[in-house]
Parts: sequence; structure tokens; C-alpha cells
Amino acid sequence: MVFKISFDKLRQSLSKTKAGLVEKIAKAVGQHKQIDQELLTELEEILIQADVGVATSEKILTGLKAKAAKEKIQDSEEVVKLLQEEIREIVAKGSQSFHSVQKDRLQVILMVGVNGTGKTTSIGKLAYQYKQAGKKVLIAAADTFRAAAIDQLAIWAKRAEAEFVRSQPEADPAAVAYDAVKSALARNLDVVIIDTAGRLHTKVNLMEELKKIKRVVAKVDPSFPQEILLVLDATTGQNALSQVKLFQEAVQPTGLILTKLDGTAKGGVIIAIADQLKVPVRYIGIGEGIEDWEEFQPQQFVEALFG
Repeated sequence: MVFKISFDKLRQSLSKTKAGLVEKIAKAVGQHKQIDQELLTELEEILIQADVGVATSEKILTGLKAKAAKEKIQDSEEVVKLLQEEIREIVAKGSQSFHSVQKDRLQVILMVGVNGTGKTTSIGKLAYQYKQAGKKVLIAAADTFRAAAIDQLAIWAKRAEAEFVRSQPEADPAAVAYDAVKSALARNLDVVIIDTAGRLHTKVNLMEELKKIKRVVAKVDPSFPQEILLVLDATTGQNALSQVKLFQEAVQPTGLILTKLDGTAKGGVIIAIADQLKVPVRYIGIGEGIEDWEEFQPQQFVEALFG
């Protein structure tokens, strides 16, 4: 089961990004009668300011110029349409569907991300989604370094009506994850979602801890975890790309969850992520409610952005 947020709600959640990107583009286009270098320079600045990034912005404009030349378009009024097509193509190439739960097979999902990105909230929403689909879900609190984080996760587990397992503070996180997976197998559960720490004394310590959890879980079954989902805060813009690269080196995330999209003008980072990284955006979060997110759909995203 995937939550389907209404198109109007999605469009409303993208209002800040729309104002910082699409509306500025339309204004710039309105000041030019034809597609010239001055207009292209203005468009590039607008794209970069919306956190689309330099490399991706250049790629979009190169494609735009090629299409304009091929179709012999000179009227600036066609620019918005051409930009929309270019962005849609880029975002579509960088997306893929979330893996569904395999029948009669435990699905182990490792959730990673720095503190403050909305990881706890995302775990609750993901657990609720599976519960609504009739799955038996266990949430494991393997961020044992922060008692407050464990308590917050317990609240979300209750909201999602998922089972919850915790250990003593500062217990070995890998041991917590291992025991949770073994327990889920023994009790014939469908999904285990494992929370992990988002901050240790150094980035090296954090990444080594995540690697250990991944290794230990794989001892139960070499296919575990099937998913490693990295949670990113959309309000950080281009910094999100740096986080992805950091986690890629350590645990190779299989998908991304982009949160707080409703509170930022930096939603253009989705375009940069789709273009620059090989990790697909799986979910977007657009609110604090347990159903305020959905599987990322490129076509719908671009239509809501430009609509």
C-alpha cells in the first residue's frame, strides 16, 4: 500500500520551491522576446539558487538549447515548457519503485541518516504504511546512544501500531539489530525496521558503527538488509548530496527519503539528486502527519511544481 497524497496538497507543499524556481523562470522569460544568451544566463542563476546545482543546471540548459534548435523554437514563451520537459526527463531517470515485501520472506530495512533529518518520523510513517497493508511490523531502536531518541521512536511505533523493541542505553547497537531480526524470524513477522544512530563522536565512528550493524544483520541471512534507506532533510539543499556521498562510501543506501519538502524553497535538490547520484528518491515527506508522505513519482512531482 502506498499513500496517495492529493495533487493539490502536493502542489501546495511545493509552493516555496515553485516560488523560488518556476515563478522566477516565468518572470525572466516574460522579460525576453527570444531565447538568447542573456535569458539563458538568468535561467542558470535561477536554477542554481533553487539548489538544482551547477552541473545539473548546465545539463538542463544544454538540453533546452538543443531542443530549441531542433524544433526551431525562438519564442521565449516556449522556454518554460522546454524546461519542464528537461527536468521531467532527468528526474524520471533517477527514480525507481520501492521494493515490495517479498511473500513469505522477512523484509529487513535499515534506516540511516544524520540527526535532525526526520528519520524517526519517517520510520513511523513507513511502519504505518506496512501496517495498513496488513503486514506485521517490528521497529528496533538501535540508536542506543540517545535515550530521548528511543522514547520518541516508541511514540511513533505506538502511532503506527507496530511492535517495538528497545534495549538498555549504550547497549551494542549491532546486537540490538541482530536480536530484533532473529526475533522477527522466530515469530514469523513481515517487516523489521531498524533505527540507527545519526551522530557519534566523529563521522568515522558513525560510519564504522553502521557498517558493523549491516555486517551483523547479514549474519542472520546474507540477503539482509534488503533495503538501506537514507533520510535527508530537503531544507539542507546541496548539502544533502554531500551526505549521500558520505553514506554511499559506508553502507551503499538503496534509496532516499527526502523530508520537510513542504518547508523549503530548496526542493530543486531533488533534480540534482536524480541527475548526480545513483541512489533513487523513494519517498517524500510533506508534513508531520503519519500519512503526510508518499512514494516519489517523478511525473506527478514535475506537474505539481509547474502546475
